[in-house]
Amino acid sequence: MTSDINPIAPHVLPFFITAPGQTDGLMIAAIVFMVSVVLSVGLLYLHLHAIPERMMHRKANKTQFEIVAVLALLALFTHNNLFWVAALLLAMVTFPDYSSPIQSMAESLARLAKRDEPAPAAGPEPAESEAPPPDAVLAESKES
Repeated sequence: MTSDINPIAPHVLPFFITAPGQTDGLMIAAIVFMVSVVLSVGLLYLHLHAIPERMMHRKANKTQFEIVAVLALLALFTHNNLFWVAALLLAMVTFPDYSSPIQSMAESLARLAKRDEPAPAAGPEPAESEAPPPDAVLAESKES
């Protein structure tokens, strides 16, 4: 075989045509580009799925945050957009906090109940023993 170019072929070849046995630069560039595009699209997808959870981080209602997180995970793993829309709508709505006033009422009632209890009966005080204090016993044992 000869390495001469066919006389019918153009003598100036484009840059993306490589000689046999050489590295194809255009293919390597295309592979790098496609890998970066796939990673970027995946990152964008995960970023979009995290929007409801990031919205809920600003709010203090823990139960609502957990519901939104579960809905977002369901949407991520099932590819069902209805879960994601529900999580987004739930993250936008602020529910009133009913547990704090109820907890405050329970604490107040507990304090009132303790205040109304009768004081424990005062019993006889324990008599002090005539034994010497422990420091005196240690001092005597060191002297002997």
